[in-house]
Amino acid sequence: MKITMLSVIATGLVIAGCSQMGAVPPVSALNDGQLSLPADYKGWAKFLTAVQREDARQVRDIYMNADAGKGSAERGFPEGSTFVMENWAVKLDADGKLLKGADGKLVKDKLAAVFLMGKNPGWGTNVPEAQKTGDWIYTAFKGNGELNGEAKYETCRGCHAPFKDKDFVFRYDEHFASVKSAGY
Repeated sequence: MKITMLSVIATGLVIAGCSQMGAVPPVSALNDGQLSLPADYKGWAKFLTAVQREDARQVRDIYMNADAGKGSAERGFPEGSTFVMENWAVKLDADGKLLKGADGKLVKDKLAAVFLMGKNPGWGTNVPEAQKTGDWIYTAFKGNGELNGEAKYETCRGCHAPFKDKDFVFRYDEHFASVKSAGY
C-alpha cells in the first residue's frame, strides 16, 4: 500500500509540475541597485546619441531595449522597458578647455559611468513615497562595468521626478519628435 500511495503522490507532483511549465514567472519586485548590466545593450536601438553636456563635461549615449522601442508619446514606455546611459568624460586641451571635433561636438575620452533605468510593475516598492517615479528603478555602474556601491539613487529619483507627465524620462519629447520625423 505504501508503494501505491507513493506512486500516486509522485504522479500528482509530476502533473502539477508539468501544468506550470508554460506559466510565465512573475517579475520580481526589484529595487534600486539591483538591475544587471545587459551584456548586449550596445546592440540595442539608440534612444539618443552624443548628447552634449558641456556643463557636466560629458557626452551621453542612451540605448533602449526592444520593449522601450514600443513606447509612444501618448502612452509612455511599456513594462519591461530598459534604458542604458553611457556617460563619457570628454577630452580637454592643455589649458583644461573642452576639445571639440571638426563637427563642433565634444570629443569622447573615457567611459566614466553607466546608468540603467528599468520599468516593471512593483519595482521600487521600498522607495519612500516622495521619491517614487512610477515603477522605474535605477542602477549605477562605474566606467569599468563594476556596480557603483556608492551610488545615491535618491539623486536619480530627484532628477527624474519632475518628468512625471513624460513617464519620468528625460528628453522624452526630443526622442518622440525624432521618431516622428524619421517616419517610424
